[in-house]
Amino acid sequence: MATLRGANAHFGSLMTAMVTPFDASGAIRYDRAAELAQWLLSQGNDALVINGTTGESPTTSADEKVQLVSTIVHAIGRDKVVAGAGGNNTAEVVELAVRSAEAGAGGILSVAPYYNKPSQEGLYQHFRAIAEAVAPLPVILYNVPGRTITNIEASTTARLASDCTNIIGTKEASGNMAQIGEIARLTGDDFLIYSGDDGSYLSTLALGGCGVISVISHVVSPDFAALNRAWFSGNASEATQIFLKTLPLTRAIFSAPSPAPVKHALALIGQNCGGVRLPLVDLSELEQTVVKSALTEYGLL
Repeated sequence: MATLRGANAHFGSLMTAMVTPFDASGAIRYDRAAELAQWLLSQGNDALVINGTTGESPTTSADEKVQLVSTIVHAIGRDKVVAGAGGNNTAEVVELAVRSAEAGAGGILSVAPYYNKPSQEGLYQHFRAIAEAVAPLPVILYNVPGRTITNIEASTTARLASDCTNIIGTKEASGNMAQIGEIARLTGDDFLIYSGDDGSYLSTLALGGCGVISVISHVVSPDFAALNRAWFSGNASEATQIFLKTLPLTRAIFSAPSPAPVKHALALIGQNCGGVRLPLVDLSELEQTVVKSALTEYGLL
């Protein structure tokens, strides 16, 4: 069945884009990061993405990123760790990807370059350089034009999948379901399409997606794992019911700049990971109320 494409995805069907725990001074709590990673796996995650935007990668240094990779690999194993390595300077991204691989990452997630708005040819050459530098380590593209402005078009994704054997998939957060369908049409059944947007998770599965790289899974991993089991066993109705229940929670978790809301949610359920680094700020009292109300309505509090 086309809808079951990706049922045996390399990194599984559920990955949480993990937050980075900070102490009161804003320093990374590496011990807490290891604990959080272990807890997330116990909740049903197949693997984790670290050093992504949800991990506040714009405000962590390359050295911090590499140490975090090493810490998490030691805690949960190489095959469970996908390290973010993205940016708009190809040489710097290549260097970070190589260092992350050397630190033990089992794969690389790389976002489209932002602000300098490369052409589709520029995107192709950028991602090809990263893939070649870390080969044969698996690489997943990350398309989120709402943050980067530049969209990785389906034809470019398919070209990269064809020309770079270690580019194994894409995290699509474009919100463009026609584009996601076009990627599925243009690539082989072994090319992995992850939803990068919790609100379009089910729609992506219906178009041939293999799962989700999620933010709200910090607090609902057991339900998302159950959704995947239902979907890939052919029970679309059960998967739909689970997904629809999560929508108000998704709205609350993205009601303020991420990851401040999900960090607050984690604190409320007993998994405190501290605050956020500037230029992000912690939630206001009103914003905290929105998150707490959604968690209560969901039954998590």
